[in-house]
Amino acid sequence: MAKSADSRPIIIKKVVKAGHAHHGGSWKVAYADFVTAMMAFFMVLWIVGMDDKTRQSIEGYFSNPAGYKKGYGSGMSPISSGNSPARIATNQLKMIVHTAEQKAFSETADRIKARLDSAKGALGSARFEVTVGDDGLRIELLESGQGDTFFERGSAGMQPAAKLGLTLIAQELVALRNRIVVEGHTDAATYGANASYTNWELSADRANAARRLLEGAGIAAARVSEVRGYADTKPRDLANPMAPENRRISVLLPFSQLKTAADSAARHGD
Repeated sequence: MAKSADSRPIIIKKVVKAGHAHHGGSWKVAYADFVTAMMAFFMVLWIVGMDDKTRQSIEGYFSNPAGYKKGYGSGMSPISSGNSPARIATNQLKMIVHTAEQKAFSETADRIKARLDSAKGALGSARFEVTVGDDGLRIELLESGQGDTFFERGSAGMQPAAKLGLTLIAQELVALRNRIVVEGHTDAATYGANASYTNWELSADRANAARRLLEGAGIAAARVSEVRGYADTKPRDLANPMAPENRRISVLLPFSQLKTAADSAARHGD
């Protein structure tokens, strides 16, 4: 007897389509190994660049961390005492900025001198000294001894030479961003034992008069960080306290904090 059609076996075919193989997360493991290797490489470069004493400290720390903890204090390790890549990069940046600022100061000093030289006829015997030193750009208005060039004798009343000179100076300082310190100095001449007005008041009043003129000539008031009155405590001529050049106004543009830190790092070998 023939079998019915309903009794035929059911055949199921599985067709595997060709395509890209599934990689899973194996590439992540390979990438992590690569990053770890690179980190180890840069760590080796960093340690090789250290001095012998620091390398020995690091070796001792990893050999016996508990023993080194007391020697370096809480939260510190010999690693932090070395020249880490971050510290090296920061110091290099400070030195780059310092060099750029020093160049800007030198160029500004040259322009100020040129302006003052061009106005020599109107300035007469007025003396100006413009220098770039360790503390920054310093401009000084010095009495020459040929009369009271910048201020009326014993007062903060400003003479035409001081007004013109400070105006010319301000025109060059406007382009800079550094803060400004104005200092007043006097000679050792006194007002008398019982005078209520002394060289302290006189030096401070003259410095304030110079500040007001600088601001009136375009210097932003926010840039003036200090006004100092030194009386006769910082003479230029130590041998002669009565020398005319001891009576002076100083306008100082200090190096920025970034540059000061760079100089300090250079001096201490950081």
